[in-house]
Amino acid sequence: MMKKFTQLRDDNTEDELWIVEHKSVFTQGLSGKEENVLEAKGIPVINSDRGGQVTYHGPGQLVIYCLIDLKRLGVGIKKMVSIIENSVINLLKSYNINSHLKDGAHGVYVDDMKIAALGLKVKKSRTYHGLSLNIDMDLSPFLQINPCGYKGLKVTQMSDLTDNTISSNLVSQQLSKELIKNIKNAEQ
Repeated sequence: MMKKFTQLRDDNTEDELWIVEHKSVFTQGLSGKEENVLEAKGIPVINSDRGGQVTYHGPGQLVIYCLIDLKRLGVGIKKMVSIIENSVINLLKSYNINSHLKDGAHGVYVDDMKIAALGLKVKKSRTYHGLSLNIDMDLSPFLQINPCGYKGLKVTQMSDLTDNTISSNLVSQQLSKELIKNIKNAEQ
């Protein structure tokens, strides 16, 4: 659906954010290596045309697909990645979760554990795919892979890092608003 939307859109098509939650699935990016899937017990592995290596998506994880016209926005892919990562960091800050970036490794981290992954595809200056944020999920499937191609990379989730009750619906609204705000700020 993202590919079709991207192929059919024109210069006047508004940008969109698609908010979803997937059933359990491993997705392997274009540069993905088979050896990063250690075992896939009962979880399908889907090849994807996004950037990056293998990751896991499942219930309790927020996925936002970013269907953005970079040319119209006036930014390059590096700036778009920065907008997404900083939007996640700002959201986590509102939950008193201190997070950061890692040199050479896209996504958002808490200490040395990954909490949000990022994988985009750009066609004709338009992005699709997006980000995943671990909210309150079963993290054990991540043990079946080298997340994002990093052997032994630990992952975490919001529910393990705050005493607040976490509502996936509220987090999706808050992160969407943060993304929209930061995208609009990039236009100026």
